[in-house]
Amino acid sequence: MKLIQSTKFWILSTMVCLVGYAVSCTKNDQVIIPDTSGGNSTTLVSVKTATAPTIDGTIDAIWANATKLSISPTVPDPGNGLFTGYNGEVYPATLRSMYDANNIYFLLEVTDATKSINVAPWYFNPSLNVTGKTGWQKEPSSKSYDVNGVLTRDGFGEDKFAMLWNINNSTPKFISQTCYASCHVFTPYLDYSQTPAAMVSNANNGNHYTNGQAEKIDMWWGRLGYITKDASLNLMDDNYQDWAGGPTYSSVTGGNANGRHVDGIVPDGTFSTTWPYRPNYTVSPTQGEVSNSQNLKLDGTGASVAVPIWVVPNAASTSGFLLPSDTLSTGSAKKVVAVSSAGVLTLSNGTTIDPTVGTAYQRTGDPVTGPTAVNYIPAYIGVPLIGGRADITAAATYTGTGWIIEYKRALKTGDVLNQDIDFTSLQDQQFGVAFWNKSNNQHGINPYLTLTFSK
Repeated sequence: MKLIQSTKFWILSTMVCLVGYAVSCTKNDQVIIPDTSGGNSTTLVSVKTATAPTIDGTIDAIWANATKLSISPTVPDPGNGLFTGYNGEVYPATLRSMYDANNIYFLLEVTDATKSINVAPWYFNPSLNVTGKTGWQKEPSSKSYDVNGVLTRDGFGEDKFAMLWNINNSTPKFISQTCYASCHVFTPYLDYSQTPAAMVSNANNGNHYTNGQAEKIDMWWGRLGYITKDASLNLMDDNYQDWAGGPTYSSVTGGNANGRHVDGIVPDGTFSTTWPYRPNYTVSPTQGEVSNSQNLKLDGTGASVAVPIWVVPNAASTSGFLLPSDTLSTGSAKKVVAVSSAGVLTLSNGTTIDPTVGTAYQRTGDPVTGPTAVNYIPAYIGVPLIGGRADITAAATYTGTGWIIEYKRALKTGDVLNQDIDFTSLQDQQFGVAFWNKSNNQHGINPYLTLTFSK
């Protein structure tokens, strides 16, 4: 992201640093892909500055004092087709850093030929509007292929980036493995759908969780469509990773023990009432990328189908997100209150949208790589981050050939839950960087990096 942590967006295959592990990988026998960053160094020097850069997506002159670290996030091949169509892609970038008495600042410049800020938009497909179903569909968030490996539709994912840090050096393997330290990809699990239950390989999703109750990793997540939509969204999403309740649960949940959480939530001391009875966590307030999707019955009584919640009627869409202000009574968006078997949407103001009249709500042109509908409907609402999730201020600009991304965070946040890294010691810190190019799951990674402070 529902709020992003409650949508499919939070499925664990979106995690940073999925790598090509053996099927039986565990924390102690995993195979690490060698560093192929191609740069002359793996050390990022954060330079002390008396003048703070303005976080606005424009490179201030003060940044000339900071040395560039060249990095090359590269998409790995986990070996099961999870990253099909992206394997081996390289996203050249440079990273700079400065710090002062209060904050640490970063400047990430990424080469990217396409600006991708539109996440899985809604459109109408007449050929899919058949009995018991609706033609209202979402574009795929990543490239789609048929059984023969032929591309059937380009992806409509969001350009994104992320960083991982070792909180208080709590995760021992992070020192040598950086972001690989929490990857448990395709770990076998106990499948209770069989009789008798048997250990099977997870061939679909990877996940992130640590190996001990005290081990935590700080994850900074930047979604560029979200960040660039509005000044109120100029924030990275501050997350963390933990051990997901431990092996009692992570070994029996289909390889999907989710150790990734948004800051501010913690185990609430209870457990789910259904198998495998994993720990429950407290709930984060609504914020981040909130799903613009609901289920309604066709003609009020028929099959339940997914349709948008909010629509700006007959508007040529130019951005991948709605804002909360759009959904107010004075806003431009209207709520979808009904859908007919013909695909007609009835809105809260009594008007209707018939997607079969003209092609504005239908994608036209090349069915494989062509654009989506002119009047596509955003699949997400961008809600400002608050609390611990809002620790990292960010701004980004697309130049036509790539991204300029600036972000800052306090050296020490107000975190009391041990969910943030503390930089105030100015000690070296290992980290990893990831970049997603118009994709949901598939991403390039550059591990084995070190941040050092010039004093």
